[in-house]
Amino acid sequence: MTGLESKRKIILMGLDNAGKTSIVLSLRGDRNLLSYCQLSPTKDHEIINMQFQDTQFNIWDFGGQRTYRDKHLDNFQKYFKGCNKLIYVIDIQDTDRWDKAIKYLEEVTNRIENHKDSMSFSIFLHKYDPKLKKIRPDISDEMIEELIEKIKVILESKMDYRVFKTTIYTNFEKIPINF
Repeated sequence: MTGLESKRKIILMGLDNAGKTSIVLSLRGDRNLLSYCQLSPTKDHEIINMQFQDTQFNIWDFGGQRTYRDKHLDNFQKYFKGCNKLIYVIDIQDTDRWDKAIKYLEEVTNRIENHKDSMSFSIFLHKYDPKLKKIRPDISDEMIEELIEKIKVILESKMDYRVFKTTIYTNFEKIPINF
């Protein structure tokens, strides 16, 4: 690494099966569908290093199983040191676990209040797939707005944040062939 390059530490957190590792694969530009089909749960955490232009990204993908969530919260300052961006991932299709995801979000944000000025914070409402309304007609716009309101209640007074609707499907876009 030359003196002109910079390093950025990004942490991905959320419940198990929220899609954190798939997001990492997508960021790496992996378009091999088998890579996504063969994913297994992240144990503890995994650090993925990526270079983009003059920036070295260290992406910390945290396992979301209860055991690992507890460990990460107990050792938060150790893991969080030097973090530039925290991305909290909520599986928008896993409505049965929205409350659990919100509770964990609150536990995480309670620990980062002292660092809120040195990092950016994003929440990904993930698996917001192109045909979500057809696949899951039970997930209404009102339900999603209620979820966003719960996020606001937790974060509004604590820190700046942004909420995004995300999907990995844009990584597999079809490009038409002209004949």
